[in-house]
Amino acid sequence: MKQPEQPVGVIGYGVYIPRYRIAGREIARIWTDGQNVPPVESKSVPGPDEDTITMSIEASRNALARAAVPAEQLGAVWVGSESHPYSVKPSGTIVAEALGTTPWISAADWQFACKAGTEALTAGMGMVSSGMSRYVLAIGADTAQARPGDALEYTASAGAAALVIGPADESLAVIEAMVSYVTDTPDFFRRADRPYPVHGQRFTGEPAYFHHSRSAAQRLLEDLGRTPDDYTYAIFHQPNAKFPQAVAKQLGFRPEQIAPGLLSPQIGNIYSAIAMAGLAATLDVARPGDTILMVSYGSSAGSDAFSLRVTDALLERRPRAPLTATYLARQEFVDYAIYVKWRNELVLG
Repeated sequence: MKQPEQPVGVIGYGVYIPRYRIAGREIARIWTDGQNVPPVESKSVPGPDEDTITMSIEASRNALARAAVPAEQLGAVWVGSESHPYSVKPSGTIVAEALGTTPWISAADWQFACKAGTEALTAGMGMVSSGMSRYVLAIGADTAQARPGDALEYTASAGAAALVIGPADESLAVIEAMVSYVTDTPDFFRRADRPYPVHGQRFTGEPAYFHHSRSAAQRLLEDLGRTPDDYTYAIFHQPNAKFPQAVAKQLGFRPEQIAPGLLSPQIGNIYSAIAMAGLAATLDVARPGDTILMVSYGSSAGSDAFSLRVTDALLERRPRAPLTATYLARQEFVDYAIYVKWRNELVLG
């Protein structure tokens, strides 16, 4: 277990989810003649002018609005993603420039599949706790891609979540402790210069997602001397609607504890953003004194588990930016032809 030497927490949070959607049944219509039952109702689709960078900027502006922290006071802007627009050119510098933080700032991109965002969060905790910076912006964002016709095409979606990390006495949620657990388990990967990822089929659940999520969560609970009953909410990485509910049950959490963060049936899997987006959705309904367990997962493979406690500041800061539900309610559906045109998905190699 890792606890900051100087207590830190979330000062502000924000999300961004594109308005465009494609229904799961529309994808099934193309590839299975509508015979398969889609794993999610729909997934978010970036518009023709949207990518990881533009979504990161929108989510960050919401987070900074809630924090009421001027962008120039940030010490770092870190973007976690597995779909950066450039192979060689950081997303972080563009986001930092758009927010008005440059030039005296640390800007970088982070990578660890679906937990790239919480990797940036962990590093931000360390930077603030050490006194190197008062505020750090950690972002998770993706416009995840999938091979046409692959099972991932139903769930790989788009969105961003951003957290401003700062001193605990300014926080709307104090981060009490965290644990990381990683192994070399190749359940999902994409080689250099390949357009689409490859997934390890039977390895995706066990020993990948479930083993790592359970291990991180169990260790954190043990180190803190707590049980699932000590938490108001539990948030798990959401590659589909079933996995987070299954791992929560295995750990002893009740269904009502995970409901606020379960976004998958409406928007799909936002990959690097999904755990942090789940946290944002939970903070949208949480009350002072509530406790939150957040567990991310990144393929190939690892999990980060965080314990948070909500403070009185949340009630005053929450109305300063759009709630997650606002973005979920914006739905403009496109057909498969528009979807593949916008996403250049007809790369079959």
